Amino acid sequence: MTVVTRFAPSPTGALHIGGARTALFNWLYARGRGGKFLLRIEDTDKARSTEENRQAILDGLTWLGLDWDGEPISQAANAARHAEVAHELLATGKAYKCFSTQDEIEAFREKARAEKTSTLFRSPWRDVQAADHPDAPFVIRIKAPREGQTTLHDEVQGDVTWSNDQLDDMILLRSDGTPVYMHAVVVDDHDMGVTHVIRGDDHLANAFRQNLIYEAMGWPKPTLAHIPLIYGPDGKKLSKRHGATGAAEYQALGYPAAGMRNYLTRLGWSHGDDEFFTDEQAREWFDLGGIGKSPARFDVKKLENICGQHVAVADDAALLHELQAFLAATHTSALTDAQSIGMLKAMYCLKERAKTFPELIEKAHFLLTDRPVEPDEKAAAQLTDVSRRILSELTPQLQNASWERDALEGIVASVAEAHDTKLGKLAGPLRAALAGRAVSPSVFDMMLVLGQDETVARLQDASA
Repeated sequence: MTVVTRFAPSPTGALHIGGARTALFNWLYARGRGGKFLLRIEDTDKARSTEENRQAILDGLTWLGLDWDGEPISQAANAARHAEVAHELLATGKAYKCFSTQDEIEAFREKARAEKTSTLFRSPWRDVQAADHPDAPFVIRIKAPREGQTTLHDEVQGDVTWSNDQLDDMILLRSDGTPVYMHAVVVDDHDMGVTHVIRGDDHLANAFRQNLIYEAMGWPKPTLAHIPLIYGPDGKKLSKRHGATGAAEYQALGYPAAGMRNYLTRLGWSHGDDEFFTDEQAREWFDLGGIGKSPARFDVKKLENICGQHVAVADDAALLHELQAFLAATHTSALTDAQSIGMLKAMYCLKERAKTFPELIEKAHFLLTDRPVEPDEKAAAQLTDVSRRILSELTPQLQNASWERDALEGIVASVAEAHDTKLGKLAGPLRAALAGRAVSPSVFDMMLVLGQDETVARLQDASA
């Protein structure tokens, strides 16, 4: 059997981080088994669905590196097929026409609330013969069992049992002939050949209503895996009060996609004690049995730690490419060709302890700034009359130096010793002159990356 999973977002909003993790789990499960990962846009809510949100979802998945097979499928475009199945159930007696009006249904529920009985609507039209039907608008409802229990096996939740007397005769088609979401989902999953439905556990109750259609049509049922939701650090459902919640927001904050994939994979799933892993390992290891039942808690510090590890081991060219994509996504000026070449040359000393692209750019400030270097307040404080004098003595020695780390370290150390100071004390003014920042890569790394002419020129500017 070829594994087929799907991600089915609604374009009524942006791609939430919880949705991104659901897509990731589906992608990992399919890709790890040589299967297919399909994308379906559930756009039946015409009033709230927008093209902007649809594109934002596609952009978010693309940023995360979650490629899907084939073209995205529009649920709204399949309305005729959804209606066809509903009418087939009607023809076989497994569904019926219900002529109850909204006022009648609400009156029933008001009476039930007053009598403190179940408000689950029981249509009086369930067993009425067609000859006795009025010439009036109707909906098509499926016939749900009224007695007994239904048990569904879930790969995360285990066996889950639902009392059938808590199931209503779900509407399949509205009175205007349009399908309801619950019906459309099942038809689409069947027609797309979906073998595994991996989604949030807030859909677990829906599974029992959707199971009615699988049973009535005699269709094979997909394997179910309902995953716990993501909570904030306070143990409440992740929301805006916790900070960023959308995939696009995390992209704009500059988190690398590989780190985000790693962290989201680990959020609610485990493989022993492994915290850091590659995409290849994730695809190989990921299984439904490793998903926990308890809600996962989003921890920004853990995310940053994982992202820092991925930045540190990333291929330099790939990291530069993603950095350029980050600049484009945040509408920031692109790197010039010269800056890109410099970034590649410097990447070995920029990646250390950088967790996000803004941090990487800040470390690369010495490369991206032009002469004369304007020091910030902390850096400017390092450029005293004494330190400028020392820099002016150092500069001519560097003009004739062999441009290698050992030679540069030796020259700087000897100048520091001549002024009865430590090399570390001289690093501050050097950093201010070369980078204009109090925090930067090693002064010797900066010298090697900038080259002899640019280093000497910056020191001359600072000591003037």
